[in-house]
Amino acid sequence: MTAETETAAYPVTPRNRVKRMHERGSYDRAAVHAILDAAMLCHVAYVIDGQPYATPTLFWRRGDTLYWHGSSASRMLRHLKAGTPACLTVAHLDGLVLARSGFNHSANYRSAMCFGTARLVEDADEKITAMRDVVDRFYPERSALLRPITPQEAKATTIIAMVIDDAAAKVRAKGVGDDEEDFALPIWAGVIPVTTVLGEVQTCHRLVDGVGRPETLSLFPEGGRLDAALLEGQRIYEEA
Repeated sequence: MTAETETAAYPVTPRNRVKRMHERGSYDRAAVHAILDAAMLCHVAYVIDGQPYATPTLFWRRGDTLYWHGSSASRMLRHLKAGTPACLTVAHLDGLVLARSGFNHSANYRSAMCFGTARLVEDADEKITAMRDVVDRFYPERSALLRPITPQEAKATTIIAMVIDDAAAKVRAKGVGDDEEDFALPIWAGVIPVTTVLGEVQTCHRLVDGVGRPETLSLFPEGGRLDAALLEGQRIYEEA
């Protein structure tokens, strides 16, 4: 058993403790990972010379380590590679909650906040593996179909890794929470569900004749849910 699976929950610390609506919070590893794995886009927060930044970027998870990448010229990546405390967050909007008072309007959501120290991936083999993983994590087995990564591409890319030291999930998944006396008011109330749905594929107009869509991309059917596809992709990635 590895260190990351020795406990079912992340430690509760002053920085990850859920203070407001604490009943919605969870420190369970599986709960945090499920929210992370249903996403491609995160925000990484950090401070440079006293100025806060929150940068949107693609990310992926292997075990208790989060990875993200970008241009070697990126201010964020140049700063974080020095070994800097960082916070990575993900949020999903699942529903619009309309109540009988403005105060009780809300939203259904899933969110995760992860803390750790970002480090530059400097080992050449680990870096190339990560550059393949950013493809295969989202599109299973696709990197084997692609041309090899060139030395110039590897040089131009910076990979950052961050072990999750502590984390918290926070979820609202329920209906209208009106005050009891407000339920008698003649005002419409309810929940409008929100999902990100996959659209019709737009094939590249310069595709070589005879090239078909790989079977592995069946994870992304038109009309399917993106979060479901990403969760299945993570499962395949972990089993590879």
